[in-house]
Amino acid sequence: MPKRVIQGKIVKISGDKTVSIIIERTVKHPKYHKIVRKYKKYLIHDEKNETKAGDTISAIECRAFSKNKSFRLKEILKKSGE
Repeated sequence: MPKRVIQGKIVKISGDKTVSIIIERTVKHPKYHKIVRKYKKYLIHDEKNETKAGDTISAIECRAFSKNKSFRLKEILKKSGE
């Protein structure tokens, strides 16, 4: 089974070796037919603590590191200062 790859923006450093990212998607409301934004947060394992809040990253699915953390950092797509 292929592993999922997700992209998102870091919103919080959630402890040692853990960052929290938010993923935004747009869907059409079934009743009102308006485009609405939906958000989901994921915890990402960052082994080297190389990311900061505001960075855009790519993460890949892996074994569970904890109850809520099952993705690890794949690459940093955009630094916050750039």
